[in-house]
Amino acid sequence: MSQTFTAMVIDDADGKPLAGFRDISLADLPDNDVLVEISHSSLNYKDGLAITGKGRIARRLPMVAGIDLAGTVVESRSPAWKPGDRVLANGWGMSETEWGAYSRFQRLKPQWLMRLPEAFSMEQAMAIGTAGYTAALCVDALEAWGTIRPGEGDILVTGAAGGVGSTAVALLSSKGYAVTASTGRSETHDYLRGLGASAFLDRAELASEVRPLQKERWSGAVDSVGSTTLANVLAQTVYGGAVAACGLAGGHDLPGTVMPHILRSVALIGVDSVHAPMPKREKAWRTLAQHLDTAKLAAMTEVHPMRDLPELASRIVAGAIRGRVVIEIG
Repeated sequence: MSQTFTAMVIDDADGKPLAGFRDISLADLPDNDVLVEISHSSLNYKDGLAITGKGRIARRLPMVAGIDLAGTVVESRSPAWKPGDRVLANGWGMSETEWGAYSRFQRLKPQWLMRLPEAFSMEQAMAIGTAGYTAALCVDALEAWGTIRPGEGDILVTGAAGGVGSTAVALLSSKGYAVTASTGRSETHDYLRGLGASAFLDRAELASEVRPLQKERWSGAVDSVGSTTLANVLAQTVYGGAVAACGLAGGHDLPGTVMPHILRSVALIGVDSVHAPMPKREKAWRTLAQHLDTAKLAAMTEVHPMRDLPELASRIVAGAIRGRVVIEIG
């Protein structure tokens, strides 16, 4: 076992976070119960913010970045895990308060780990990553609410060309829903059509001034944008419909009114992926295993070595990445 290895570490530089590659050792890792050799990770918008320093993601420094991992257990003090187990982890504060995935080895708490679903390789699991797993949480939440049904009404996905959006489009269409994809990049229409989108909406239409009640259009929606976009989506949702909100790429404010909720019984369902309880996680991954077409997953994925992280982080924050990015660690 290599005693030193490269990690993407965020450090303090004159009061500001600065990310860079650094050689660390097993002795530097946190004293958690399960040592995992990481094979693959992924790049999410939050990872881009952490690495570029454009968002204060790491709450303590130094911090190893990366919120997703798939790998193999090397050592374990927990009876739940043994050497050779193939595992994945998403969220749990990694890259924020807990050391994360951009490292060949990491020590993790046993309750953070899930067994790698048999349906996926490690690379595929990280092509899904937090973005895809969050999309599945949103789809599960909408279906649990009980007002959306395949073949009845249109489902809107905002930020459709991003990681969450791409997976949501693919999942919903595979389940038989009519999906409208909202994006500001017309060049992604063929890509989104290949994932299952049947109609498109320019994101500029959702970024305009919010009117409290608008024409009823959407039986349900998956929103990763927030702010004005989310307020307009709520105002356009049909009576009794629901919107699953999971992101704030467009801002953390919500400049709307209570009118869609009290006059049309529209539900706003908040979806958190970082600390979601294990039963919800397991259900989301079952949804992915049963309904995510791996050919569509491959079409939305690009794979890069860890050395490309600085460039990729800048691209994802600038909105210049389509779909999902897998990071090869091992």
